[in-house]
Amino acid sequence: MRLVWDPSAWEDYTHWQKDAALRDPFGGIGKPEQLKYGASGAWSRRITDEHRLVYLVAGDDLVILQVRYHY
Repeated sequence: MRLVWDPSAWEDYTHWQKDAALRDPFGGIGKPEQLKYGASGAWSRRITDEHRLVYLVAGDDLVILQVRYHY
């Protein structure tokens, strides 16, 4: 079975992921984990089984590095 997203529902879902990362960059939903390879200090959190939100925390900034595919 395929999971089919209405475009506005997908937008809500990705917004929810971004807000969760802003609230608690190192914990919470999406199983956040620090990356072992690649960008130093980068974190990853699940959006779907295939896609991840990859980001860095730089001071008061949440820097989004990637939102599509695996890291």
